[in-house]
Amino acid sequence: MKIVIFRSLLALFLITTIVSCGSSKSGRDGANNSSPQTKPVATNVAANQNKIQFKTEGGAELFAMKMEADGAKLVDGNNQELARIKADKSGKIKIKNAAEKVLGYIVSEKGGWKLKDANQSQDLYILRRQNDREYKLEDAAKKDIYRIQASNDGFDIQTPEKNLVYQVKVKNGKTFLRKASAKTIFSTKSQLSPIAFTCFGFDVLTREQQAGLAYAVNLTGGK
Repeated sequence: MKIVIFRSLLALFLITTIVSCGSSKSGRDGANNSSPQTKPVATNVAANQNKIQFKTEGGAELFAMKMEADGAKLVDGNNQELARIKADKSGKIKIKNAAEKVLGYIVSEKGGWKLKDANQSQDLYILRRQNDREYKLEDAAKKDIYRIQASNDGFDIQTPEKNLVYQVKVKNGKTFLRKASAKTIFSTKSQLSPIAFTCFGFDVLTREQQAGLAYAVNLTGGK
């Protein structure tokens, strides 16, 4: 009788152990199967932070600079590539269009930045740093084109005769390019330095040249 009872208890123990193991495995499998459903969708924060957007007053994207490890891509409001900006080891900035044609170079030197032609044989424009509060843009003949004067909240872009052309204003986390009439042309929320942003107010330059110069100035902190 004792043997029968012992065998019954042993069988019951084995059955309980098997059921318990199966339930545990099922629970683990269920957890593994459900985890992909509850996993939050990842967002590429770094990619978003590395895109400098320039928007109209109405909020439409006018153009953007997509920052890369060794340069940037300039795209229009439809995300179509306009130019590629690449920095080499010497610090020289090359500007190419979407068809890989070289448009020019930006060369940083003490006290300024030179915009050169595609052959690097001629200086087209020179942005000179006078001091922390004043810059000027010259042409190849060293004739003044713009005076850039620091203000309380940005920079003023003036003619050589000190007539106001544009204002660069920093307010509430945004940097604005405004006409002399205070009408906003476009703005950005990025951390582009105000003096680098000022390059987009140089109407004598193409958008590609403006972007290349802005990249070079921002890279050196405006110094």
